[in-house]
Amino acid sequence: MASFKLDVQKARSHFPALDSGFIFADNAGGSQAAKEVVDRISDYLLNTNVQLGADYSVSVLSTQRVLTDGPREAAKLFNAHSPDEIVFGSSSTLNLVNLSYGLESDIQPGDEFIVTGEHEANVGPWRKLAARRGAILKSWNPSPTTPENPYSVKLKVEDLIPLISAKTRIVAITACSNILGSIVPVKEVVKAVREEAKAKGAKKVEISVDCVAYAPHRFIDVQDWDVDFCVFSFYKLYGPHISGLYVRAPALQHSVTKIVHHFLDVDTVAYKLQPGGPGYELVYGATGVIPYLLSLTPQNDLRASFDAIAAHEQTLLQPLISFLVDPVQKERGVRIVGEETVNLERVPTVSFIVTGQRPLKSRAIVDFFDKKGGIGIRYGHFYAYTLVDTLAPKLDTDDGVVRISLVHYNTVEEVHRILELLKEVLR
Repeated sequence: MASFKLDVQKARSHFPALDSGFIFADNAGGSQAAKEVVDRISDYLLNTNVQLGADYSVSVLSTQRVLTDGPREAAKLFNAHSPDEIVFGSSSTLNLVNLSYGLESDIQPGDEFIVTGEHEANVGPWRKLAARRGAILKSWNPSPTTPENPYSVKLKVEDLIPLISAKTRIVAITACSNILGSIVPVKEVVKAVREEAKAKGAKKVEISVDCVAYAPHRFIDVQDWDVDFCVFSFYKLYGPHISGLYVRAPALQHSVTKIVHHFLDVDTVAYKLQPGGPGYELVYGATGVIPYLLSLTPQNDLRASFDAIAAHEQTLLQPLISFLVDPVQKERGVRIVGEETVNLERVPTVSFIVTGQRPLKSRAIVDFFDKKGGIGIRYGHFYAYTLVDTLAPKLDTDDGVVRISLVHYNTVEEVHRILELLKEVLR
C-alpha cells in the first residue's frame, strides 16, 4: 500500500472537465482525459500532422512520436518486455478481433477455449474464432459468495480448474469485472491454469487478459503474470479513445500470422496485427498518460502511484457499499451485484438492483438522477451481456443494473452527494 496519501485536489487539477462541478460517476464507461494527453493531441495536430515514413524533418518527428514514443510508453503501462510487443487499435474489441484473425491458422478443430462471460470484448472474438475453426467454447462463470444475496457473485479459481483439459488452447479471462467490480488474482489463476494444463497433457495454452476495467485502478504486470495477451482502453485510463494490446514475443513469432499488407517485413513485431495506421494523434496523445500518473507520487514510480490510487479508492468505496448493504436498504430490496465487502480486491465500480415487494427499474433510478442533474451514472448490461443474462434470479438484460463507477479523481464529498440522491429515489 502507498506510503503517502494521494493529493486528490492536485489530481483533479489535471482534468479541466472537473471544474464544471459535474460529478462523473460513469468512469468505467470512460474516464476524463488528463491535460497532458490533450496537450499532446493538440501538439501533434498543430505541428506534426503529416504522413509517417518520409525523409523530411516534420515526418521524421511524426514517425518518432507514433512508431517509437507511443509503443515505448504503452509498454511501460503493461510492464512489457519490449515496445515491439505493443499493438494499437481504435478499441479493445477491435484489437482482440484482429488478434483472433492473426491466430486463426494456429487453431485446430477440437481445440478448447475457456472464457469468462464478462466484458464482451474478450468473449466475442474468441467465440467467433471458435466457430470459424471448429473449436469448443467453455465458460468460467461466477458463483455466489453470500447466501442471502444470489447476485453477490465472483469468479472462483476452483470453478475454473475442472474446465481445463488436454485440449485447452486459449484461456481468456478478465482481470477486473466491469459489473461486479471484483479483481481476479491473475497471477494465481494463470499459475493454476498452467499447472493443471501441463498435468493433463495440454500441448499449448495461451492466456488472454482483459484489463479494460482493471487498468484505471491497478498496475498491470504482464511479465509477472506470465500471460500471452493483454488489452486495455486508454480512454478508461485518463487517455484518448484508443486501445493498447500486448502480445508476448514468442506468441508473435510462433502463433500469430500477420494480417497487415503482405509486403511489410514485420513478422517478429506486434505491428503485424495492426492493419492500417492507428489514429496518429491519439497514439501520441496516449504518451501523456504516464506523465500524469507519475505526477501523483513523489517517488516518480508507477507502482507507487497505483498504490496511492487504490488506497484513496477504498475511501470512496466504503460509504457507498455501507449504504447499499445497510439493513434499511436491504429491506427496501437493494441487492448489490457483486461482492458486498470493501477490500483491495475490489474497485469502486458498484452495481445494484432493486427487487422485492417494491421493485424499481434500473432505468427509473438513472432517470431520477438525470432529472436532478449534475451527476452521471448509467444502467444496462455494459457489454457484459452474458454475465447479466446468466444471473439468477433472472434479470432483464435491457434494464440490467444500476452502475456507479468511481476513480481516484472522485471525492468523498461527491460520493455523499450520490448517496443523498439514492436516499431520495429509494424512499
